[in-house]
Amino acid sequence: MLSAGRLFAAARATASTAANATAAKLPQQRGFVTFRGRPEYIASIKRAWRLQRWRNRAIAAASVAGVCGYAVYNYDTAYLVAVSLHRSSVAAKVTCQVAWDYYRNFPDLLPEDSECIDEEERQRILDARSAVHLRSAERVKRALMKNGGVYIKLGQHISAMQYVLPMEWCLTMQSLQDQNTASSLEDVDRVIRADVGRSIDDLFQVFDPTPIGVASLAQVHRAVLRDTGEEVAVKVQHPMVRKYSDIDIATVSVMFEFIHSVFPEFKFMWLSAEMKTSLPQELDFRNDKTNAEKVVWEFAKYPDIPLAVPKMIQASERVLIMEYVGGRRCDDLAFLRKHDIDPEAVSREIGRIFAEMTFVHGFLHCDPHPGNLFVRPRDKRTTAHGYNFDLVLLDHGLYRQLSPRFRYEYAEMWHALMKGNRDQIKYWSRKISGTDLYQLFSTILTGQHWKVIESKSLSQTTSAAQFSMDALMEAQPEILRQITEILASVPPVLLLVLKTNDLLRMIDTSLFADQPPIVQRHAQLQSWLRISHYCLAAIRDIRASDIVHSSSHLGFIQATKRIIRLALNRLDFLYMDTMLWMYSVSLKMRDSLTRLYA
Repeated sequence: MLSAGRLFAAARATASTAANATAAKLPQQRGFVTFRGRPEYIASIKRAWRLQRWRNRAIAAASVAGVCGYAVYNYDTAYLVAVSLHRSSVAAKVTCQVAWDYYRNFPDLLPEDSECIDEEERQRILDARSAVHLRSAERVKRALMKNGGVYIKLGQHISAMQYVLPMEWCLTMQSLQDQNTASSLEDVDRVIRADVGRSIDDLFQVFDPTPIGVASLAQVHRAVLRDTGEEVAVKVQHPMVRKYSDIDIATVSVMFEFIHSVFPEFKFMWLSAEMKTSLPQELDFRNDKTNAEKVVWEFAKYPDIPLAVPKMIQASERVLIMEYVGGRRCDDLAFLRKHDIDPEAVSREIGRIFAEMTFVHGFLHCDPHPGNLFVRPRDKRTTAHGYNFDLVLLDHGLYRQLSPRFRYEYAEMWHALMKGNRDQIKYWSRKISGTDLYQLFSTILTGQHWKVIESKSLSQTTSAAQFSMDALMEAQPEILRQITEILASVPPVLLLVLKTNDLLRMIDTSLFADQPPIVQRHAQLQSWLRISHYCLAAIRDIRASDIVHSSSHLGFIQATKRIIRLALNRLDFLYMDTMLWMYSVSLKMRDSLTRLYA
């Protein structure tokens, strides 16, 4: 009989033998290859991983090679994508920097009715706000100059928005009217070859390689045509502006949307929408030629206005050849004094030209900054207009057609402002702007405080036209939200009219910068009086047209009544216009006495 220990050992040996026999059968049954008695599937997995890794590397290398090959054979497209991404990143970076600076460092104004008003503390807050405005404006200006093109155009728009932006922003951006980077002569020749089909040497006998003017979208060279020997100015578009324009406008739109998400009261999306409408027109120089020729035709019946528009010779999308007209910027007081040209006469005639465009022709040049308005000295004995200068109007890419109804409503609005009639101002403001914020709309339109307008002294005021946005915000904390509400509601054409008004006010301010304060204030009054004259004339003509077309079948009595109504309409205009003329003459006499005894 076996002991328990021997019995257990025998059982273990039997089990081991059976297991070995089973293992020996498995490789033949399932196809496993044994290694020291263990399956090799782990080693197979490792080999598969190594193979997959090399496959991924091959795919990546092929992708890189494909991208590089595409870039080589489609260099322009690849370069455009890369540069567009860079330009967008510049815009995005400065947007975030400015938004963060305002979020962290821009203090709120103290309310007027605060019980603990400390003048020192209030001034400290105003200084801190001004510092943030200036710092942010400088940052944005550097980014705009770095990107150039459309971004410079955006900065020029900002410089003319004195009715909504702080002066730190407007003054900082004003330098963008002149600070633009010129394209190389090789790029200029390439654009001329592509658009005209001839090189610079084939087309011109003389071509000055140094541009006489560089703008955001184009630059101008002085040249002499080879075929005719005529001295011309050649406007050539910067080569990359058109390629970048779509992505730049899209970037600006996204940038404004982002700022609006951080500051809900910021509603300037209309600015990008306006650029989207205006820029394609400005980028096609054939529009310059068409618009310039229309202006010449419109003013041909006014020989007493010293307006000169260069003759357009040839135009393509990116190249414009026109008559060369000399002169200097209209706000160059040293140049005016040197040629004995009266700045007051220059101001008056600029006002007449743009009042005719706004209220009579309805075809308005919407970019009248000093770089687009030159003064050319003349011998007044040889001119039909009797002045010793011409006003040369340049850059005819941006115009707007004003409908007769808009001109009438706009004229009625100005007429109501001159009279200080609150009910009429409220009515016409609602008709034009689509909002009930008539007081603020009147302030934006005239550059004067509502108190001046309401006191019926707009045409007699001697206060300065400019006002401080910070001062307005201190008095009315909701002012910025209300301004953006107005600008988002008005018709797009009115936005450009407001911009034009501001640019003309800036020119007037520059022309009288060296005059005694009382003469400067009278110059402002004269501009109001000129606007009043044209408003009255526009209202007279519209009312006369309504009277004439009121009925087509009239008897003797009805016809007599219509004649009387037309006569009264005419007499009413003559009476009011005579009063304006007399007041204007009195201002001129007072100015002469002031200069005499100054």
